[in-house]
Amino acid sequence: MTWYESGGEGSRTALLLHGLGATAAVWKSVERALQERGNVRWLAADLSGHGGSDWRSSYSVGQLAAQLVELVQQQMIGEIFVVGHSLGAYVGLALASAWFGIQVRGVLGIGPKVSWSAADLKAAQELATRPVRWYQTGEEALTRYRRVSGLGMDIAAGEEWLARGSVHAERGWRLAQDPRTFAVTGAPFASLVASATVPVLLARGERDPMVSLQELRMHAPQACDIPGAGHNAHIEDPGAVVGLLEHLVARV
Repeated sequence: MTWYESGGEGSRTALLLHGLGATAAVWKSVERALQERGNVRWLAADLSGHGGSDWRSSYSVGQLAAQLVELVQQQMIGEIFVVGHSLGAYVGLALASAWFGIQVRGVLGIGPKVSWSAADLKAAQELATRPVRWYQTGEEALTRYRRVSGLGMDIAAGEEWLARGSVHAERGWRLAQDPRTFAVTGAPFASLVASATVPVLLARGERDPMVSLQELRMHAPQACDIPGAGHNAHIEDPGAVVGLLEHLVARV
């Protein structure tokens, strides 16, 4: 099962895909901005192994993309523009390859990490093999979720951005994220960009420590900074993200 919510009106749909460790709740402010515009539908889904969506036996960027296809087809939406944050940008590029049987019209990638050191990859693989960690209280789990997702009080003080990040189960509280999802780390970004058959626009918060503007422009010459924002630019400046989406739509 893939958890999702949708809203808005229009012949075009923004498929909103979150980053590793987060949930679709991070798009709340972007959804409101799209709702105010009144000309674009939105569909926000929890990726497999995250939030309210099912866990799988294994994970890759391709598998995450494939598990969204049925949802997109069921929604019977028209033109699809993917807006993906971090890992979500990788998944959006995979969907834009046309390998999965759906027609994407454009991809907006926000803050994808594109360079991975050997230490980065080793750390991710270690995280992917760790057992689930249990917490005695919901507050402890929520605090851990904030750390893992990067949703600190400075940018996400309200709990609406944290929905479905932790769950209560038989042994107490745990994060909703399957630790094995860390195995997706290090996918070849250049290959995914090359496989996309549609316009791709990349952006980053100008204070994002995970990727530089120069790195993004190696893959998309028109890549840009979102002034004043960090890695979670879609939370910090949703209006700027919607503006970039409108710019992308105008190019198609």
